[in-house]
Amino acid sequence: MSISKACTIAGSAARGGAGIQADLKTFQELGVYGTSAITAFVATHPTTKQGIFTQPIEVIEAQLYTINEQVDIDALKTGMLFTKDIIELVANWLPTTSVKNIVVDPVMFGKVGPALMEQGAMDAMKTKLLPQAKIITPNMPEATYLLEGREITTLSDLQDAAHDLHELGPEYVLVKGGRLDGPAIDILYDGHRMIQLEAPRIETTHTNGAGCSYSAAITAGLAQGLTVQDAVLLAKKFVTSGIRRFIPFETVAGAIDHRAFKEVGEQGVVISELVSVK
Repeated sequence: MSISKACTIAGSAARGGAGIQADLKTFQELGVYGTSAITAFVATHPTTKQGIFTQPIEVIEAQLYTINEQVDIDALKTGMLFTKDIIELVANWLPTTSVKNIVVDPVMFGKVGPALMEQGAMDAMKTKLLPQAKIITPNMPEATYLLEGREITTLSDLQDAAHDLHELGPEYVLVKGGRLDGPAIDILYDGHRMIQLEAPRIETTHTNGAGCSYSAAITAGLAQGLTVQDAVLLAKKFVTSGIRRFIPFETVAGAIDHRAFKEVGEQGVVISELVSVK
């Protein structure tokens, strides 16, 4: 029996809600075999309070080599890469693979803890990695940083951001509007068509891993041969279900429940085509 295969290149999150752990859970729930290359471990040391432990370049390189040589993957995503050197390593590795379905989640911030991208890494992200992406999936703060401080506070701003981020080179841009008031609206743009995806707003702070899982679900859909639009729609439904039935943690924001999509079913998502604002 054939099974689609996907890869996640990201950090390991000790709480299990985000990062590699969220990606692999998402792949599994959506029927895709998952592989991984761990770029860093994210956890808080009790004495030093250090929270991010990046892996040596040769360790990351070995994982990428193994995946490329031994597993025929159908799609991959990048999550937390953190440093300029890691971003450049991944960007230089991608052309050596045959993978065309590349999802770049430009992870910069987590729900708690330190920033997830090192100072000085942004230029490498914008010039070397984003242009290779089939789709990028920034949230509003990440879109703001990619657009050099552009304020994004309205739906119109979200649409403008999708348009301008497309000029950085990716084939598709998905800007997630989770921080807007009202329904949870995301904008998908391919340079010609602008699509709005709308889901009910779920009032909760327990959304750890939602962004990672969203991009992982898109990756899973692409690995299985879905179009970008259909993969994004699947991912929106998957994450909305997971947020609705969250998993609380002891002292910080809890995680989405990756099992909910199968056990609870799809949550209503409305999709509509917009006129491009520019």
